[in-house]
Amino acid sequence: MLWRKVDIAEAVGGGYADFWRFRGRYRVVKGSRASKKSKTTALWYINGLRKYPLANLLVVRRTYASLERSCYTELKWAARRLGVEREFEFRTSPLEITRRRTGQKIIFKGLDDPMKLASIAVECGVLCWLWIEEAFEITDEDDFNTLDELIRGAVPDGYFKQITLTFNPWSENHWLKRRFFDVPPSPDILAVTKNYMCNEFLDEADRRMFETMKKERPARYRVAGLGEWGRESGLVYENYEIREFTPADILKRPGTKAIFGLDFGYTNDPSALFCGIFDPAAHEIYVFDEIYERSLTNDRLARLIIERGYKKERICADAAEPKSISELRDLGLYRIVPSRKGRDSLLSGIDLVRRNKIIIHPCCRAFAEEIRNYVWATDASGQPVNRPVGKCDHLMDAMRYAIEDAAAGAVFSF
Repeated sequence: MLWRKVDIAEAVGGGYADFWRFRGRYRVVKGSRASKKSKTTALWYINGLRKYPLANLLVVRRTYASLERSCYTELKWAARRLGVEREFEFRTSPLEITRRRTGQKIIFKGLDDPMKLASIAVECGVLCWLWIEEAFEITDEDDFNTLDELIRGAVPDGYFKQITLTFNPWSENHWLKRRFFDVPPSPDILAVTKNYMCNEFLDEADRRMFETMKKERPARYRVAGLGEWGRESGLVYENYEIREFTPADILKRPGTKAIFGLDFGYTNDPSALFCGIFDPAAHEIYVFDEIYERSLTNDRLARLIIERGYKKERICADAAEPKSISELRDLGLYRIVPSRKGRDSLLSGIDLVRRNKIIIHPCCRAFAEEIRNYVWATDASGQPVNRPVGKCDHLMDAMRYAIEDAAAGAVFSF
């Protein structure tokens, strides 16, 4: 097989000159989808390891399991893109990339195994670079501080220590905004915003998708299209936060209940299982798990629910699908029940949910994305009306079914 080295500028494209040249400690990129932030970062590191033969890289995400299908794959793609794949050895057990000639390493770790983060050493050179992908998933700033402390010590002349953070800016309330964007200019910080318009590798179909989003889902377009911070205006549920918690600890509180709701989908809409804990005394709803998949048959949906360990739980499902409810009951979900439907049931259910604070575990990414985009509809003059927009509502509906059922006094196991 013939290998050829390609021109860096041609491989990377435009829009990232500031990112490429920066040598300060914190290089922070918030961006829209398709803004090239992850691919550009991967290209920079593959090129950087070849330019700095004593440098080593640590790559971190909130969970170790998510690294292989994201950062590892992006770095492997980048080596191929630059025509230097044969210079590197790619291993998946453990997840690791080694530059053959020098022994330089790209090490992958997850925040879900803090003991392994405590002792990271390299055999050749120095650990001077850290890439935190999907940094928005790090909800506790102290976790970042721990990672920050890993990049320390002297480096050879001409080298530099640097931490790169890449993420989608779903909420302006995240600590990343305060720490890196709402600060005076500093030689230690490059904090930039990128969007799909700097990605010359998109085709016309991709660009039409963003234009459609701009017209039909403007709130989402601001974040997923333009890379702007997610705003809290017009949200149906404003009182929520994303943070770690242990479900078993919450369930030790007197009066708490595990609650489950199900909204059916198939081809275009996902089937959505909401898994939460309701603490009526504290007025809190904890979201700890979810199923969110399209094209699920009832048989496959039942198997997924049973595999998650929820076979014996009372699941309140959309009453508009009595046939599906009956089928799921026959498939082993014998405690499934229909939701309560009636005049104004949507608004009354929303009112029940809004009486509580919603705490979302970071693993529930589909739920978090829905709640950020679940907004009140507006009239022709732009004024909100008394109904939500009928999109991004599958897990929102499932949560409403569960809370309505819990408020009616059902008893739950776990």
